Amino acid sequence: MKKGISTLWILIGALTWLTVLGACGEKEQPLEEVTYRLKWLFNISVVGDLWADAHGNFARHGLQVNVKPGGPEKDAIKELEMGHAQFGVASADQVIRAVSKGSPIVVLAQLFQVHPLHWIYRPDRTPLRTPLDLKGKTIGITYGGNDETIMRALLAKYDIKEDQVKLYSVRYDYTPFYQGKVDLWPLYRNAQAPIIGEKLRKAGERFDLMSPSGLGIRFVANSVITTQKMLDERPETVKRFMKALLEAWREALLPEHKDKAIETVLKYNPETPADIVKKQLPATRILMLPGPDSEFGKIDVAAWQQTEKIMLDQKLITAPVNIENRLKLMVE
Repeated sequence: MKKGISTLWILIGALTWLTVLGACGEKEQPLEEVTYRLKWLFNISVVGDLWADAHGNFARHGLQVNVKPGGPEKDAIKELEMGHAQFGVASADQVIRAVSKGSPIVVLAQLFQVHPLHWIYRPDRTPLRTPLDLKGKTIGITYGGNDETIMRALLAKYDIKEDQVKLYSVRYDYTPFYQGKVDLWPLYRNAQAPIIGEKLRKAGERFDLMSPSGLGIRFVANSVITTQKMLDERPETVKRFMKALLEAWREALLPEHKDKAIETVLKYNPETPADIVKKQLPATRILMLPGPDSEFGKIDVAAWQQTEKIMLDQKLITAPVNIENRLKLMVE
């Protein structure tokens, strides 16, 4: 009897040891590391990207993503071409210019469904009932910037000659607008508009925003990009990255997640006051999901084609690039 009990315990011990050995042999798969270069600094416009990094969306899809801020000296397209990054963010005009020069860049998703660039104005002083009311107005533009391209396209669409308006070269200083020297001033609806609007409200002034998208100029803003080589050689990585990224953006934009989203932005960008970020978040949501049936990340092919045509008309590119061939529609 004792011998039988001893044998039983030996068997149990052996099985336990084998189980331990098996568990030790099952190593966790290492996360696949990739780099994601944003277009600009960490701010409200990248809340979904920051959410993916902070809340584990990438890790849950087997990725370790180095999310790096952009800026004037950080060109996502060049980094992709050189292999220093696998994914990036660029505006449509950057993509189209690069493609016109032979770049292998492809577009995976469109972040802004409405271009964030708007013009702020005082309706009491500058009533705008139709685009033709722009005649005779002093309009701020950044020469060489997207706002110049968009405004020239808007004037051309409504057959407003350049000598019928006064184009004013703007800088970062809003003083000429505050002083009334400039009627319309370009800014980003989700970034500067809440700040400038608050200042005007405190001064007892009314303001409104003119949206070029609402007037038929659907110039595309930021989109997620990669290279054709990455898409061909690591398609599963691309799919997992996009699934994690779009999932994170949807979560970050949910109204019930607003406090967490604000907290996330402030973690990466503590310089911007919390009360400003609170105002910027709903404005960002409107640009990303402008309507109840909006699909986040959807590529607006017609808007890309219009962007290419605008650039061609203004001689910003020398020949058509057929940009629709670079739109890979990598959304769920």
